[in-house]
Amino acid sequence: MDRTRKIIRTSIVGIIVNIVLVGFKAFVGLVSGSVAVILDAVNNLSDVLSSTITIIGTKLSAKAPDKKHPYGHGRVEYITSAIISAIVLVTGVLSLKESIEKTITWQKAEYNAVSIIIIVGGIMAKIAVGIYFKKMGKTLTSGALTASGTDALSDAMLSGGTLLSALISLIWGVSTEGVIGIVISLFIIKTGIEIIKETFDSIIGTRADKELTEKLKEKLCSYENVNGCYDLALHNYGPNQIIGSAHIEVPDDMQAKEIHKLTRKISADIYVEFGIILTIGIYATNDGGSAEIIRADLDEIIKDYGGVLQIHGFYVDEEQKSVTFDLVIDFKADGQDICEKITNRIKEKYKEYTFHVVLDSDYSD
Repeated sequence: MDRTRKIIRTSIVGIIVNIVLVGFKAFVGLVSGSVAVILDAVNNLSDVLSSTITIIGTKLSAKAPDKKHPYGHGRVEYITSAIISAIVLVTGVLSLKESIEKTITWQKAEYNAVSIIIIVGGIMAKIAVGIYFKKMGKTLTSGALTASGTDALSDAMLSGGTLLSALISLIWGVSTEGVIGIVISLFIIKTGIEIIKETFDSIIGTRADKELTEKLKEKLCSYENVNGCYDLALHNYGPNQIIGSAHIEVPDDMQAKEIHKLTRKISADIYVEFGIILTIGIYATNDGGSAEIIRADLDEIIKDYGGVLQIHGFYVDEEQKSVTFDLVIDFKADGQDICEKITNRIKEKYKEYTFHVVLDSDYSD
């Protein structure tokens, strides 16, 4: 709840600043006839709308889970980011149209000292808002705030172009309004496309943060009787809602009650330290004897195939004469083909055993 309040408070600050900028820039743009300044004002108005949408999206995403949405409503924030990026993109396209028309008609804008002061003030305000939004977006893991911060900093740079146009007009009397407007529009379009891409990546599902997965695996492997951690997969249901699973490798002579106590403690500790709901699966491991010999031969066979990242879950059941293991293969390689070739070679060497091989995915580093 505290996170929600902070995001809303940050957005309200942005709304107030942008409303002030809209008023000043619209006035200066209309008085001077500057399309670049007017476009800046329109862009600030779209920022007001973006912050409003951020507030609405944040409130919706904070709703408690229900029967229809058992994982909560956190992903609403991704939808919010997508709407903001669409607004930015549409603004850029409309601005480009107006700028091209202005270039064709080639009307000269009139600037004065007051115009320059207001433009400079707008640049400074946008830089301040952009830095503030990006800082809070990172602190609160809010994609919408981060996107708005990036947009604000882009606006500051583009307003710098408007300032340059004004100075050129005052010093040399040359009108560059249309050209500057086109440049501003293209930057707005570029920003919109980048935000859309980042948002869609989050919706589709991206690779878990490497630093986070390394810390999680280090934590999981720190417990007594845990010989390894594998298959770590994290699913993001909003910036603050991560649900995942992992396999740990334990000695095959551990009793069920010991495993129960261990996995319960691990899940509880992970939630307290990382805020992640983690389901723990078990791989049994055995050393020495035939297990050690077969594993050594398997390691040699794998050296002949590029793209194999890891073997895990290796276990030899002497009573059933069966061997199980998982192969993790790089996404760039033909995993199915490599898996079949490795499996056939190890089967050929140990005909008395049945091999059960799982082609696993490279979910995390």
